[in-house]
Amino acid sequence: MIFASHDHGRRQRISLRSRVTLLAAICVAGAVALVSLGAYLTVQQNLYAQVDDNLRTRATNALNGRSFDMRNNNQTTINDLALALSDVKFTIIDDEGTQLIPQPGMARPPVGAEERAVAEGVHTDWFRTDPRTDYRIFSLRISVEGSPGALVVAQRLGPTKQLLNDLALVLVLISGAGVVVAALAGTAVARTGLRPVERLTRATERVTRTGDLRPIQVSGDDELARLSHSFNTMLGAVSDARDRQRSLVADAGHELRTPLTSLRTNLELLMASEAPGAPTLSDKDKEEIQDDLRGQLDELTTLIGDLVELAREEGTQAVWEPVELVEVVEQALDRARRRAGDIEFDVSLQPWRLIGDEAALERAVLNLLDNAVKFNPPGGTVRVRLGSAGDGFAVLEVADQGPGIADEDLPRVFDRFYRSQEARTLPGSGLGLAIVQQAALRHGGEVLAGRSPEGGALFSLRLPGMPG
Repeated sequence: MIFASHDHGRRQRISLRSRVTLLAAICVAGAVALVSLGAYLTVQQNLYAQVDDNLRTRATNALNGRSFDMRNNNQTTINDLALALSDVKFTIIDDEGTQLIPQPGMARPPVGAEERAVAEGVHTDWFRTDPRTDYRIFSLRISVEGSPGALVVAQRLGPTKQLLNDLALVLVLISGAGVVVAALAGTAVARTGLRPVERLTRATERVTRTGDLRPIQVSGDDELARLSHSFNTMLGAVSDARDRQRSLVADAGHELRTPLTSLRTNLELLMASEAPGAPTLSDKDKEEIQDDLRGQLDELTTLIGDLVELAREEGTQAVWEPVELVEVVEQALDRARRRAGDIEFDVSLQPWRLIGDEAALERAVLNLLDNAVKFNPPGGTVRVRLGSAGDGFAVLEVADQGPGIADEDLPRVFDRFYRSQEARTLPGSGLGLAIVQQAALRHGGEVLAGRSPEGGALFSLRLPGMPG
């Protein structure tokens, strides 16, 4: 088991370039092997067929339709056959297998049962290869003085086999050269094709080592170039997220500094008044300091809650599910009414469904309602309308009867921690509308600010979906 694990680890360490090279070599080797095998078998079959055709043609031409008188040792017949069959071995046998050419100096082919069967008339002709002598033998039935017999001719297969051996050697050499060329070509292709991957690797190592999120250089328009573009897009997104995080931390630190400083000052004042010999504070002064502390704690709690909500909205923990927007608005209205005092709500809602994060949407609607309540005059009315815009979007309008938004403040009302001159004297963190905008963007919508017909502020939250 230890050796197996070691071998597995070693296989895992093979680089992608080596795998591409190896794959190219294996594919070419397989293709060349199949082609070479097919060529070798085809040539082998053709060469053996040529030997058979040559033997049949020579035997047929030598016979020329004659009947042989071999029992009287006809030298003329023997000479004619020797001339016609000068480069092959031949003999004539009768139906008993007796060879009828008695010359001892003549090389004769081997005669077996197959040739005797032809002489007996069982077969018209017959081909076979004698494994002992490596001869290709052809026997053809003839008439010997009116009796059945056979002409037997034979040719050595040595030259044919030598030619096949030479062909096999050439094919092996060509196949080997092809595999080497394929391996070199695979290496070159892998080196060229994987260069963008190497750049990506170096870029990721650079990001890990230095935190540098600069995009990498992209060339070409193939799949690897698209991968590089996607990586650059990811780097840009990470860079934007980091910049937003830094901005959020910097703004949060700035905003937290004021309430923390006030808390510290008031606490130090209370502690100093309790020190021996220090002037005591009147009950009225203590009550004012305590009221300041409670207000600063409330402001700090609100600010921290909004920061946590804003950070959560930027995360990936949200659960996306079917949402009935009317139910979300009604839940937000219930919460807003409990802290609205004598503010009235004029509500008209049409059913609307979408896929989204119900908690985030409810928080966004509640922020709009709280913002309207904060700027509405006592006894005023907040108008809430939800209906279809006719383009696949629903519009939630929240309008108040307050002083409205100044023209110079409109471009910045959704910025984090931005508060107008009128709002700085009111409680709040400056993050409520930023949370609304972030929720709208995450759901594929938008939020707009303007002036209502009543003269106050009008916020329109557009969200995609379908009528319920």
